[in-house]
Amino acid sequence: MACAQRYVNKVVIVTGGTRGIGKGIVKAFVQNGSKVVFCAKETELSAGQSLESVLNEEGPGSCMFLSCDVTKEDDIKHLISETIERFGQIDCLVNNAGWHPPHKPTDETTAEEFRDLLNLNLISYFLTSKYALPYLRKTQGNIINLASLVASIGQKDAAPYVATKGAITAMTKAMAVDESRYQVRVNCISPGNIRTPLWEELAGQTENPSATIKGGENAQLIGRMGTEAESGLAALFLAADATFCTGIDLFLSGGAELNYGFKSQVP
Repeated sequence: MACAQRYVNKVVIVTGGTRGIGKGIVKAFVQNGSKVVFCAKETELSAGQSLESVLNEEGPGSCMFLSCDVTKEDDIKHLISETIERFGQIDCLVNNAGWHPPHKPTDETTAEEFRDLLNLNLISYFLTSKYALPYLRKTQGNIINLASLVASIGQKDAAPYVATKGAITAMTKAMAVDESRYQVRVNCISPGNIRTPLWEELAGQTENPSATIKGGENAQLIGRMGTEAESGLAALFLAADATFCTGIDLFLSGGAELNYGFKSQVP
């Protein structure tokens, strides 16, 4: 089936692009004619090079993998400068790199663990946006931040993670206000349960992984988790089609936030 190619020759940066939601986003943009620069840490080098090779062969767009630790400001600067050197412009920045630590009660979480998570999940978004914005203003481009449904509904034993994601949605709105004078749109996506390697890793650490996955599926009104491909299409929509949307939080949740459910933790 012929591809609509809705974002042809646009230059897109995707952080954390080697697997999960990021991988789905990279694929969606390449399939729609974009030139994608995607990055991950050095430990993901082989996965990044493999994905780069496969997607460049499939086309119709193209992609380039770079090693980048988004907790390091110099790495972020290098990511932006390499993109400009190679392509001369930036049309869309997708801030996706992040982590969900294993669930842990607040009183068992250290300040250092919280600070490290803030650095990875939030400050990296701020810095990547900061260094990309001069180029996004020239193209009247857009930023897409990956937040989480739990920023709106909360999550058990995950206060630091929820806090980082809530800060992302708030920062998205503030940046949307600031960048509107340059016609740069800033939006975010709040995924619910998306079937990714990280989700499966976390489920694998529970007493009954298959039951955990089934519970994750049942949390959505439509009875399944979202896919990496659907995540990519949501990002593509915000970049290519939602040209009158800025400062919005797009729930990619299958209705997980709706209706009553068994929630009481009272014994």
